[in-house]
Amino acid sequence: MTHHISFPQLGNIAFDINTVAIEIGPLTIHWYGVIICLGFVLAGVYGYKRSRSFGTTPDDITDFLICLIPCAIIGARLYYVFSCWDYYGKHPEDIFKVWNGGLAIYGGIILGVIAAIVFSKVKKISFFNFGDMAVMCLLIGQMIGRWGNFVNAEAFGGVTNLPWGMSINGAAMCHPTFLYESLWNLIGFVFLHFYSNRRRFKGELILLYFGWYGLGRAWIEGLRTDSLYLGNTDIRVSQLLAMVSFVVCTALLLWLHLSKKYKDLSFLAISPKPENQPEETAAENSDQQN
Repeated sequence: MTHHISFPQLGNIAFDINTVAIEIGPLTIHWYGVIICLGFVLAGVYGYKRSRSFGTTPDDITDFLICLIPCAIIGARLYYVFSCWDYYGKHPEDIFKVWNGGLAIYGGIILGVIAAIVFSKVKKISFFNFGDMAVMCLLIGQMIGRWGNFVNAEAFGGVTNLPWGMSINGAAMCHPTFLYESLWNLIGFVFLHFYSNRRRFKGELILLYFGWYGLGRAWIEGLRTDSLYLGNTDIRVSQLLAMVSFVVCTALLLWLHLSKKYKDLSFLAISPKPENQPEETAAENSDQQN
């Protein structure tokens, strides 16, 4: 399938995008899948580079990715399918057609967190330390993965007259919400990357991630036209989860910082680095102490 994308107020930039990347006989590889895979790969590379700073190793990252990839895809698909059960209950043959879109990020995150908890227990590493690194990798995957929505001409917003309004197949200009979320995730990643060496306690980046992502998603979800709703209500499921995520994580961050309670919680403590000791070596020693 080919989509005609144009930006009428940006010099009438226009181009056609084929959703299929490679087609060899019966084998069809869609750009959506290629982009999702690229996001996983780049997130993994970042994880390899930062792993020892968070008390783990590149081998652990490889093992976790092997577990995470199927869990994230299954979780994201299940969340979407159950939210649209009125359709999939009547068309069960479409449940496995992930190449047509239909992956809800919250489902992937939920099952991914469960996988991380189990993985941390098995590997005997700090879940909160591991999670602080994982959320930065997640932002990379989300930032890139949203471009899969662009290729599929989906997850766009309502009608707009803004200069960057996007027209799909000749329709009225709409908000390119996939772009908004991609840029929001990029800003979040840059902030967490530079702040990570100054974090006060293990798990702080996890709370910052869910607070930041929740704030942005709550706003962006309100612009979209393809939201999943709670039953027969006008409540958007993802917007509700995003708002709850933002409020809860922000409240926890404020409480922990203002009360200094993280100093009393040993499992959140960050072992100090001995003077002049390389960061990676200090992380390895800290991991052994844990």
